[in-house]
Amino acid sequence: MSHPTNRLALITFLTDDYDAAIAWFRSALGFVLLEDTDMGGGKRWVRMAPHPTAETAFLIAKAVDEQADTIGRQAGGRVGHFLFTDDFDGMYARMQHAGVHFREAPRSEPYGKVVVFEDLHGNPWDLMQPSRL
Repeated sequence: MSHPTNRLALITFLTDDYDAAIAWFRSALGFVLLEDTDMGGGKRWVRMAPHPTAETAFLIAKAVDEQADTIGRQAGGRVGHFLFTDDFDGMYARMQHAGVHFREAPRSEPYGKVVVFEDLHGNPWDLMQPSRL
């Protein structure tokens, strides 16, 4: 029996402002805008990723109604996103220059170099250079 080929394509990122989220992902993380399509009624299909050929991207979604209550708490206060890099020091410096808020100083762990930072809505993320990429 053959198994289907599956891949994780999109992860929803809730925001209250498409343009602010796009600007933050570009300036703070160096992400690229893959698509920004007007869907009518104020809704847009916005995809961003670390680079143009990334297998997984974020779907930037404007929260509506009760969804707005989860902005900044998408993972219940836990780190919900893990950004891996092969140049921790360079990425950390870039993010500092962009004004990203870090919750701690970088630290070395058995699994790699890591630091917790916040996105534009306060969601915690890990910036990590794994010991083995």
